[in-house]
Amino acid sequence: MIDRDTFVELMSGVCSPVTVITATGADRRPHGSTVSSFASLSLDPPLASLALGRASGLLPHLQPGDRIGVNILGVHQQELASVFARRSQEGSKFDGVTWTFRAGLPHLPESAGWTAGIVERHVNGGDHILIVVRLEEAETSPTPPLTYARRAFGTHTPLTAASRPASARIPTSK
Repeated sequence: MIDRDTFVELMSGVCSPVTVITATGADRRPHGSTVSSFASLSLDPPLASLALGRASGLLPHLQPGDRIGVNILGVHQQELASVFARRSQEGSKFDGVTWTFRAGLPHLPESAGWTAGIVERHVNGGDHILIVVRLEEAETSPTPPLTYARRAFGTHTPLTAASRPASARIPTSK
């Protein structure tokens, strides 16, 4: 088995989307956290997954049957990623942040994408819980997404055919 430091270094090279996962508590207060483990899981039915640490303050609000919002942050929303990544302190992470309710869930406007759904189930994932979500609605935008890799924020930039090595080019038929 690889050691922790090697694992952390390896995974830091995996480019991940930056999302803010949101939920509403029983008292209708907003809750949210930055998550970079959001991924598609199934097309039919439309399922996605994300992982939260077992100690996450958001986890109690994302039990099977609960509604969940996913704000896929845009490249211009780095500050929001940092705000929602911090551990909960006095007040709310939403204090001083522009947000609205959408489909009964906290929504961050001007995100690169947004989706909402129902938590289907939890799967044990070591020190994390993998959450499977059945997506019910979504909105996309042309805004470039915020990504995270090598401990830094960035975004996706398509390669031109000329910049790809010849071995990676897809042959075209004549």
